Amino acid sequence: PRVCVVGSGPAGFYTAQHILKHHGGALVDIYEKLPVPFGLVRFGVAPDHPEVKNVINTFTQTARSERCAFYGNVTVGRDVTVPELRQAYHAVVLSYGAEDNRVLGIPGENLPGVYSARAFVGWYNGLPENRDLKPDLSCETALILGHGNVALDIARILLSPLQLLRKTDITDSSLAALACSKVKRVWLVGRRGPLQVAFTIKELREMINLPGARAALDPADFTGLENAVKDAPRPRKRLTELMIKTALEKPVEVQAGAAAPRVWGLKFQRSPQEVLPSADGRRARGIRMALTRLEGTGDSAKAIPTGDVEELECGLVLSSIGYRSLPLDPAVPFDSQRGVIPNSSGRVEGVPGLYCSGWVKRGPTGVIITTMNDSFDTAQSVLEDLQGGVLDISPSREGFGVVESILHSRGVRPVSFSDWEKIDAAEVARGRAAGKPREKIVDPAEMLRIIGH
Repeated sequence: PRVCVVGSGPAGFYTAQHILKHHGGALVDIYEKLPVPFGLVRFGVAPDHPEVKNVINTFTQTARSERCAFYGNVTVGRDVTVPELRQAYHAVVLSYGAEDNRVLGIPGENLPGVYSARAFVGWYNGLPENRDLKPDLSCETALILGHGNVALDIARILLSPLQLLRKTDITDSSLAALACSKVKRVWLVGRRGPLQVAFTIKELREMINLPGARAALDPADFTGLENAVKDAPRPRKRLTELMIKTALEKPVEVQAGAAAPRVWGLKFQRSPQEVLPSADGRRARGIRMALTRLEGTGDSAKAIPTGDVEELECGLVLSSIGYRSLPLDPAVPFDSQRGVIPNSSGRVEGVPGLYCSGWVKRGPTGVIITTMNDSFDTAQSVLEDLQGGVLDISPSREGFGVVESILHSRGVRPVSFSDWEKIDAAEVARGRAAGKPREKIVDPAEMLRIIGH
């Protein structure tokens, strides 16, 4: 059986890995629109979290299997359609993730100084489409809308001492911009309360222990919460206890002559209403927020505006309210309300032989391990359909043989995994010269030059 996987992030690689491991004869081809693999492991994981990127070693082993092939620089839906892939393969799995962000839908959202978290993370992580972002870091106060791990990542990158970032694979140009940054205060704002934050304890602890920065949490926000979390699940209980402890700690006295520490804090029960323009209307100068009260408890609590508002001065607004998947091809059903492909255990509804895994299957939530389990679940559906005869593998399918001639006729040259290994070697060599694990190449044209395309 020939199986094709669209997208080379964690979802794509884990799906491929599971199929190859549990079917001794299956051949898997992975298609990727960028010339480089690994998706959010490369472009989403924070540069100062190198241990999370170790899964790349496992993915590399999968890609080097003689029954697996990688074809980068191929945009499915444009260079080759999903119906064309379904003609060429016995099964097609869509694992292309979430390549857009949710919008705030408020006035002023498009002012200079307002950025999506997705674009900002892409900028410091070397995602080609965000390489020219040039965020304006000339203000003292930044405001991040959202209480997830991505919001904490961004706050940490904005406030980290440069000598810590210099040892990471953060891009050269973003390092230079951060070196000139005037940002000293970062507020993370959420519509709901401390019991609904989406970040995890590891990320919070890292933020609390960040050298040269101190936490400013208001003890009043945590009144009575010790009792409220008594019976909560252990992770939620520990996370809340850490926030309470941090809020109650006395700030450390700053020695005379020492640089004033940078500050970060959490603000709760505030919902953005409008980004306020500067006097000349040319950029953001602050944000007006509706104060909210909570109806219900726990994760299902809803934030209801109270009618009161508050304004906060800030020259940089980062919206971290979630990623969003986009439809790939008119031939694929898509639920635009939920931003997912309608499916059951990864089987796309109404299209036999078509599957999905990862964020486009279940929505943009969870960490790499969540995606791994989800992808194994989809791969299992493919294997069951192969074994149960649901997928007819009697007609031989040509796989990449067919696709190659389609791509050739459209002037598209795919990038192989050994091509990627040349780009990888070039990045590592450049990084070594600067004392970093790698220096990412951010221009696809330069990547293609390195491999002689």
